[in-house]
Amino acid sequence: MKRLLLFDIDGTLVRGGPAKRVFEYAMASVFGTAGAIEGHDFSGKTDPQIARELLGAAGFDDGEIEAGFPMLWETYLVGLRKTLPSTPMKVIPGVQPLLEHLRERSDVALGLLTGNIVEGARLKLGSVGMMDFFSVGGFGSDSEIRDDLPPFAMERAEEEWGFRFPAQDVVVIGDTPRDVSCGKNSGTRTVAVATGRFERAALEGTGADFVLTDMTALDKTVEALLS
Repeated sequence: MKRLLLFDIDGTLVRGGPAKRVFEYAMASVFGTAGAIEGHDFSGKTDPQIARELLGAAGFDDGEIEAGFPMLWETYLVGLRKTLPSTPMKVIPGVQPLLEHLRERSDVALGLLTGNIVEGARLKLGSVGMMDFFSVGGFGSDSEIRDDLPPFAMERAEEEWGFRFPAQDVVVIGDTPRDVSCGKNSGTRTVAVATGRFERAALEGTGADFVLTDMTALDKTVEALLS
C-alpha cells in the first residue's frame, strides 16, 4: 500500500436523498424543534455539530442537548432505514468507475472521512450499493469536531491493512473548504472537487493540493489523487 484515500460522502460521492428531511423530523420529534434549519449551513460539518448549532441557537443548553442525542440518532437512523429504499441517494457522475478502478489497484487503500455518524454513512452509501468499497473511516460519531476525524480513519486503516500510512501519503477528498482544512490540519494531502455547493474558484482559494471540477475524467482524477 502506498496511498490512503479518504472520501467525503455528501456532495463528493453522492447527493440528494431524504437525509435532511429525516434529520429535521428527528430533531422536532426529540427536542420539539429543528431550530432555524432552513438556510442553515450544513456543508463540511459533522451531524452532532449541526444539531448542536441548531439547538443551541434555539435556547437549549449543552446538558439538554447531550441528554437528547441518543434518542435523536436512533430516531434519525430509523427514518433513514424507512425512507432510503424509496428515495435512495444519487451517485455523482464519475464516482462509480473511479472507485471500481481504485479498488483494483494494489497500491491504494480506500476509506471515508465524513461528518455523518457511522451508521448514517453506511445507510446512505448502502442505498446505492457503494458501501462495499469502504471498510474504514472517520465519522461524525467519532468526534463532533471535523478536524479530529483524520486520525480515526488513519488508525483504523493501520489496523485493517497492517500498514501505517504517514500523513503525506493520505489524501482527503471533499467538496467543501472544511474538508480541505480538516485534511491540512492533520498534514494530509487534499483534493477538492466542485461537485457540491462550492464552485471551483472558491475551492481554489482553500490551498488544496488539487482542485477538480468533477471526477468524470478518470485518468485526470487518478493523477490528482495519486500524484
